[in-house]
Amino acid sequence: MASDFKAIPLIDVGPLVEKIDDPNMANDADLLEVVRMLDDACKEAGFFYVKGHGIAESLMKEVRDVTRKFFHLPYEEKLKIKMTPESGYRGYQRIGENVTKGKPDMHEAIDCYTPIRPGKYGDLAKPMEGSNLWPENPSNFEALLENYINLCRDLSRKIMCGIALALGGAIDAFEGETAGDPFWVLRLIGYPVDIPEEQRTDTGCGAHTDYGLLTLVNQDDDICALEVQNRSGMVQWNISAHTSQSCQQLPSLPHICCFLL
Repeated sequence: MASDFKAIPLIDVGPLVEKIDDPNMANDADLLEVVRMLDDACKEAGFFYVKGHGIAESLMKEVRDVTRKFFHLPYEEKLKIKMTPESGYRGYQRIGENVTKGKPDMHEAIDCYTPIRPGKYGDLAKPMEGSNLWPENPSNFEALLENYINLCRDLSRKIMCGIALALGGAIDAFEGETAGDPFWVLRLIGYPVDIPEEQRTDTGCGAHTDYGLLTLVNQDDDICALEVQNRSGMVQWNISAHTSQSCQQLPSLPHICCFLL
């Protein structure tokens, strides 16, 4: 449960990333210190910055750049991967198509999910069956994003191993039947500045809590993307990609959100 926290903690997860799969990691003081910091961050805020995560800044920037190139394409080109029920709700969403609490969000996005083969989970998952839709332009989009997704999945696994230890559980508490075959979501989001006034609202993305358990955020260096609300209801932090900076509102939640530096 989040508190009336006054700051978003910064955690160097390097020791965790490097040593969590080592059979002798249980006595590593640096790794155990990361576990302690994760415990504090999850209890107090539910949000934290991470550095030392092992995903190259050059790759993170390339993902942002290729995403921006796609969103700058003509509308007709973007519609080639339009989200539909037939695509398992994967693909491109136009501005205002995503609605939060009844209000259109002023962003466009590409939604990518865990590929699900027909019949894998029975009738329950039938609406989500399918594979991701990748644009032909930029030409390196699919290969780049597939690699990035794999790295984010591995980082998420390692962070969840640390959280399992912080909870006093076994290191593999979130593996196997519990969360060993996770349904992951990747959203690539753009916030255009040239929206016609008659269509525009004041909300890039409405106040919400994420579904799932863990969210990783990779955002532009020079643009604020989130506001965090503490338990008392105060919105005080304009979350940016730099901790030295202090821009839509998220209430406190039992979901964990970390920002990649």
